[in-house]
Amino acid sequence: MERRNFTQLVGISGLGLLSSHTLFAMKTNVKKYSFNLAYAPHLGMFSHHAGDDPIDQLNFMADQGFTAFEDNGMRNREVALQEKMADTMVKRGLRMGVFVAHEIYWQKAQLASGEKGLREEFLNYIKKSIPVAKRVNAKWMTVVPGHIDLRQNMSYQTANVVESLKQASALLEPHGIVMVLEPLNFRDHPGLFLTESPQAYEICKAVDSPSCKILFDIYHQQIQEGNLIPNIEKCWDEIGYFQIGDNPGRNEPTTGEINYINVFKYIHSRGYDGILGMEHGNSRRDKAGEQAVIDAYVKVDQFL
Repeated sequence: MERRNFTQLVGISGLGLLSSHTLFAMKTNVKKYSFNLAYAPHLGMFSHHAGDDPIDQLNFMADQGFTAFEDNGMRNREVALQEKMADTMVKRGLRMGVFVAHEIYWQKAQLASGEKGLREEFLNYIKKSIPVAKRVNAKWMTVVPGHIDLRQNMSYQTANVVESLKQASALLEPHGIVMVLEPLNFRDHPGLFLTESPQAYEICKAVDSPSCKILFDIYHQQIQEGNLIPNIEKCWDEIGYFQIGDNPGRNEPTTGEINYINVFKYIHSRGYDGILGMEHGNSRRDKAGEQAVIDAYVKVDQFL
């Protein structure tokens, strides 16, 4: 851009006629790509480009063509920031993805034990997450049942988890909110109750509620069980949400062994209109690495 034109832009922005994200896009000649699926970045993924302010980061995501956003920590953010982020997402056409609905106990049998106090605590978290979801226009919230109970048979544990989730579903159904159960792999999270997609499928069938579905994290399930597309196909009617990450490394697609072109092709072919959370790191922790993340999604999405 010529110096004279740039000076004019700066002058206009100083009068409040251009927002910061519009000025950024004009200065950098950003060309927005139209994605076929709703990939959802998270805060911090593009901070070298957009800075640390959450609103600037949301605007940058929208400027790149992303149409969704997820934020595991949304529940714990100040109400004023939640409202400001929600307003920005509406204005920029970003759909809100998941946030974590409750305190996750990584080494305690949170729901598997059937302990009354732990169940009540979990249900209270669900109750408190409902107004958060409404405030930020979120349809989905993540639930992780916690550690296995080494003193109980797995079938009893499953019955305990199902009962807790039935009670949680009764709280969520009137509001049209869906908790998505996330199986996690044995390597990164050893000892957890919920690890495999068939197990999550069985539980969702037992709960039998539109407010209890599967969060199919492609990274976790590649490590835990592989056989990705057949398992997605088998679980399809109970999958409410996807998350992404390549393996090894848990970084952007094309950096590991997963054939994301084929996986996304299958998901797209089924008419999936939900969100796919980009719950992974950047293979390079610099500005060029952030651009590499964007380029990777363009690369795999263009085949859909």
